[in-house]
Amino acid sequence: MNWKTLKFYWRLYWIRIILITLGSGLFIGLIFIIINGIRAWNESESYLRQSQLATYPLQIFIWIIVGLIQGAVYTFMMYWMFYKRGGQSFTQVSKKSVSGEELGIKWNDVIGMDEAKQEALEVVSLVKDRAELQKIGGKILRGILMLGPPGCGKTYLAKAIATEAGLPFISMSGSEFVEMFVGVGAGRIRSLFKRAGNLAELKGGCIIFIDEIDAVGAQRSTNVGFGGQTETNTTLNQLLVEMDGLKEKELNIIIIGATNMAESYLDSALLRPGRFDRKIYVDKPNLEERERLFAYYLRKVQYDAESVKLDRLARITVGNSPADISNIVREAALISVRNGKTFMTMKEIDDARERIALGIKRRIKLSEKEKQQIAYHEAGHAIITYLLAPSKDVFKITITPRGQTGGVTWVPEKEEVFIENQNQLLTDIKISLGSYAAEKIKFGYTTSGVGGDFANALYTAHNMVWRIGMGKSGLIGDFHALDFYKRFGGNVLISEETKMRLDNDVQHIMKTCLDEVTELLKKDIPLMDKLANELVLKEELNYDEIEAIFKEFGKSKP
Repeated sequence: MNWKTLKFYWRLYWIRIILITLGSGLFIGLIFIIINGIRAWNESESYLRQSQLATYPLQIFIWIIVGLIQGAVYTFMMYWMFYKRGGQSFTQVSKKSVSGEELGIKWNDVIGMDEAKQEALEVVSLVKDRAELQKIGGKILRGILMLGPPGCGKTYLAKAIATEAGLPFISMSGSEFVEMFVGVGAGRIRSLFKRAGNLAELKGGCIIFIDEIDAVGAQRSTNVGFGGQTETNTTLNQLLVEMDGLKEKELNIIIIGATNMAESYLDSALLRPGRFDRKIYVDKPNLEERERLFAYYLRKVQYDAESVKLDRLARITVGNSPADISNIVREAALISVRNGKTFMTMKEIDDARERIALGIKRRIKLSEKEKQQIAYHEAGHAIITYLLAPSKDVFKITITPRGQTGGVTWVPEKEEVFIENQNQLLTDIKISLGSYAAEKIKFGYTTSGVGGDFANALYTAHNMVWRIGMGKSGLIGDFHALDFYKRFGGNVLISEETKMRLDNDVQHIMKTCLDEVTELLKKDIPLMDKLANELVLKEELNYDEIEAIFKEFGKSKP
């Protein structure tokens, strides 16, 4: 143990060291008094002198014991009241650091984020080669901001960086800093960075990981009452100072922040160079990455290699995150055990995907009339999707109640879609309205089941008109942003006449799409009847059965 280590432990535990030293001294003194008392007892000549000398150590011993008990009780009460339940406890951070080796997340274990991994590897190199960087006058890397959807591995990647760099790792959530009392969050920030500074001096560096950093790093604003906004602002201000403020010496402390929110949600001062110097975008995996993820997770279970094809699994899980893929394999393993199997097959994986995507089957007894209504509802979705949406597969249709719905038409994407054009948006609206048109054609009335479909269709049409200039009237601009500004006390920037024109454009899109869908379904009433009757009979139709019905009527995907 070198001098630096001794200095580090003295800085952290000086109070304990002093108390232990004093306690040891008292204990030694007590032993000395007892020994002297025994010696006096043995050497006394008269009975009176012997009894007097013998009682002195006993009296002193009793006084010391009573004093120690009183002191211990008082210290415990003060510690409990003011440290555990009050004042200082609010501002102390009790998180313990973990060494990079203890985390054990190897670099090869990071799968499904090749671009983010490459960016992170450069960060690790900068952390490891900080001495070489400082030789040429470069500054230490301050912070890394990880952005992306939930379940894509931001926390996992941060642990891998700590393991690869071999530095202590302190993990916290943004919500752990903010309390109802103003100043508590700032105190916790100071406590966290003090602990990290001590570790950086001892180990040569330290990594702080703040998950959901948007809880503490959102844009600052004026106080709206009750001190809540003031507390958030104060906490953020302290974080900004700790990341790039005036300090006695520069320490190798790297802050990694992760958030699912948009970058614009965070305060601009937090995003400037010198604080979060690097931004790593952790997105959902592509086709090749999904295949490698399935191979990685399936290595941990017993499965039938003949029926389980990794390339097929990667194709049918478009849009799934690494967490989703892990959950599918885990759920499939549970289903295999429930079915009494010793290994997993493709059927268990398909069942797991359906259970996760569609929800568990509910034991609800439907009347024949309700079954027929739901069957035509789902048939409308399926026909419009099959004939108008070549990028989607009609994978399964069911009228068995699942989750919150009475029936489901499962239409996963064939490939990743990053930008939707106007035709694709209109197709989404038509698919949603297919259920309404089918019910109207068959029964002459509709059911409450179209509520969710209307919500999806109207939301898409509203965004087309109000946000991206796709309305009939030709109005261009993000009018939704202006209307949002007005709700928070801003000036009225959109006239009522303009709002009326925009709303008319939304209704025009809805009615035009509905007319097209109604006309299309009226031409294929026999096909719709066949799909609905098969659904009433079997309750579920899989991909092959759906394809066979469409081919029977001479239909093929465009």
